[in-house]
Amino acid sequence: MIAAALRRIPPSRLPALKASSTPAKPSPPKPTRFLSTFPPPNPTSSPTPMRPLTADTLNPAVLRVEYAVRGELAIKAEEFRERLKEDDHGLPFDKIINSNIGNPQQKGLDQPPITFTRQVAALVEWPALADLAPGVFPNDVVQRAKALNAEVGSVGAYSHSQGVPLIRKHVAEFIQERDGYPADPAHIFLTGGASAGVSLLLSMLISAPSSGILIPIPQYPLYTASIAQFNGRPIPYHLDEYTDWSTSIHEIEDALEKSHRDGTIPKALVVINPGNPTGALLDEETQEKLVHICEKYSLVLLADEVYQDNLHKRDTHPFVSFKQVVRRLQSPIPLFSFHSISKGVSGECGRRGGYFECTNISDEILGLIYKMVSVGLCPPLSGQVGVDSMVKPPKEGEESYKLWKSETETIHTALAERTKAMAARLNALPGVSCVDSPGALYLYPQIQLSDKAQAEARKRGKEPDAFYALELLHETGICVVPGSGFGQREGEWHYRLTCLCPGVDEYVGKLEKFHREWVEKYGGQ
Repeated sequence: MIAAALRRIPPSRLPALKASSTPAKPSPPKPTRFLSTFPPPNPTSSPTPMRPLTADTLNPAVLRVEYAVRGELAIKAEEFRERLKEDDHGLPFDKIINSNIGNPQQKGLDQPPITFTRQVAALVEWPALADLAPGVFPNDVVQRAKALNAEVGSVGAYSHSQGVPLIRKHVAEFIQERDGYPADPAHIFLTGGASAGVSLLLSMLISAPSSGILIPIPQYPLYTASIAQFNGRPIPYHLDEYTDWSTSIHEIEDALEKSHRDGTIPKALVVINPGNPTGALLDEETQEKLVHICEKYSLVLLADEVYQDNLHKRDTHPFVSFKQVVRRLQSPIPLFSFHSISKGVSGECGRRGGYFECTNISDEILGLIYKMVSVGLCPPLSGQVGVDSMVKPPKEGEESYKLWKSETETIHTALAERTKAMAARLNALPGVSCVDSPGALYLYPQIQLSDKAQAEARKRGKEPDAFYALELLHETGICVVPGSGFGQREGEWHYRLTCLCPGVDEYVGKLEKFHREWVEKYGGQ
């Protein structure tokens, strides 16, 4: 057949088809798509040194990210902690006091975990334990764990990307009971701590380098860090320290006007309530005005409400959620509300559990959020179980209720008493003023620093309050966060410390002694 086909080819074309007198060389294999851009190695050439991985080859946004809570002071504190293990450590203190972060169960702070939370977690982790230790676990714990195990199957398996449906149902019931308005489990996303939800939504809202996010000053550094990471612009609005860190609508409108002049497009307003680092609580009138601001300027409202159960003056400073305000006003603003098991009385920071609720968010946007969370498969199951225990604690009449009530009241009372005592003693120090925080876990005192102290700080390449905080750490072992890490007005200096540390007399006594010696050395303002 081949010969017949060749006979039909015109003679003018036959020379090109004549067989060679030597065997044809096989064609080289076509390069694969993975290797096509790389030239073949030349064994005779000298090897080119491999280019090292350097900071300037990374995403430049990474270099702009700063997170003061775990920054220089926290790193130095850990170095000192290691030195303290040596017999001859040469340090003027015998322990590190981590007052830099709200981490209630950290060694040295030692807030005990809630028994109900840990018992449910134990039986979800190892269901057979209920049979191996009959009568040890209260009946309501056993029943809760059975319900969760029936839904989850195993905490070692992936869950629904949005979170376990039963747990989202319990979150919705918690929100409805708190606010008096319905909540839809389909509009709730469980997360690996509230921070994961904040970061996700900021990544979606920042659509261009000109996108701006309104943030309170002082603010929790998560916000500036995430905005920098996603190439957005922070739009700061200052809180008023002299009216107990209140939120000024005029200040926000001024910030918006400035952002327009700078070519920044405001996309969202962040409100932290109760405040971090200030502990301030918003009144309902201010919350309503903030909702109207969002309506006027077409802003998404990001309500960081992770400290909603850390209230020291519940009679005069109650918590009201933005969900409740938005629903009561029948406002159409897009609202994302965040909560976490890391704060409140749970203090389960290491489990990484939290959620956000979407209010007035379209199905299209909900679908996009789901797509993004599905990339991470699912939030940690242990954190989801922690959320369930937080939003659905024992009820009166159930076997675990009495102990749960006692444990939670003890935590609330201790925190309120420490906060009040610490604020009073700090206010008695020369050059220190401190708002007596009605909420959250912190105090944020302002410190007057002399020209001499500021000059010494600049000489060492430090912000004055960072210099103060470093010296405090070197002399006492107490680790705080300088106000420059949270933002503050020009010429003002602060630091944030937690009210979680036990032994207030010893703890505050060290702060007092250090500050008086500082004033003797550098002088007052």
